[in-house]
Amino acid sequence: MKLTRRTFLGSAVLATLAPSMTFAAAPLVLGFSQVGAESEWRTANTVSIKDAAKKDGVTLKFADAQQKQENQVKAIRSFIAQKVDVIAFSPVVESGWDTVLREAQAAKIPVILTDRAVDVSDKSLYVTFIGSDFVEEGRRAGRWLLERAKKTPDATLNIVELQGTVGSAPAIDRKKGFEEVIASNPKLKIIRSQTGDFTRAKGKEVMEAFLKADGKKINVLYAHNDDMAIGAIQAIEEAGLKPGTDITIISIDGVKGAFEAMMAGKLNVTVECSPLLGPQLMQIARDVKAGKPVAKRITTEEGVFPAEVAAKEFPNRKY
Repeated sequence: MKLTRRTFLGSAVLATLAPSMTFAAAPLVLGFSQVGAESEWRTANTVSIKDAAKKDGVTLKFADAQQKQENQVKAIRSFIAQKVDVIAFSPVVESGWDTVLREAQAAKIPVILTDRAVDVSDKSLYVTFIGSDFVEEGRRAGRWLLERAKKTPDATLNIVELQGTVGSAPAIDRKKGFEEVIASNPKLKIIRSQTGDFTRAKGKEVMEAFLKADGKKINVLYAHNDDMAIGAIQAIEEAGLKPGTDITIISIDGVKGAFEAMMAGKLNVTVECSPLLGPQLMQIARDVKAGKPVAKRITTEEGVFPAEVAAKEFPNRKY
């Protein structure tokens, strides 16, 4: 081939520039399947993940499962087809994930669990779980009630329980932890327990049924999340009773709505479960993609907030 002066000069320029030329690495692509938008907590969790991805330069492919496992399975398969770098999801329920997670593993796409765990036969199907210790949250709720019960040591306290979504990790574990602790006091008795699906509307509906069945026999409500407790508060008021006084109310999450209810004297205590997992998820996703070792279980640090500290703590709440 005959080299013209222009070709030669162009080649010379490229040769000069080549050592100093840098190319930006492609952004990390994260596929994330969210449970839905059933509560204040879940909304805050979604915002945290989206904001963290944007701030960190992560390309986020987000799917809302609307509380249906089949939608999450479809989303995960879509992420596999799109060849994302990492898949993360907060599972609607614990069981039924083996097949789709094997598909992700076969595609060599690492999977991170957030907020909720899965029950699978092979733990290598996911890399790590980031979230709260739900059993411990249940225990904390139980310990608070044990202390409360000491004020009336001779009284039997009848408890009604609003469970989370049937088969979900928080519902199973929060029930387990609570029952484990209150078993030490035979005067603490759960007389009714039913799912409220973690929603305010269902919490109100189920509490109405509890009140119709047992009325003034109910001394304590234990709700697996704040939204169900807030719905139940409406039902209690409509029944002519005073929430927080006639019925002691214990819930879990620590959302702003719970603090407002405590400041109004309608909720007695909330056990914290932080939804602000976004920044942590982005860092773990980068580490996993880079092949760095990560712990199998990463637990968030949380506290317990009784009504007495609600007003002081409220300005610090981010969700």
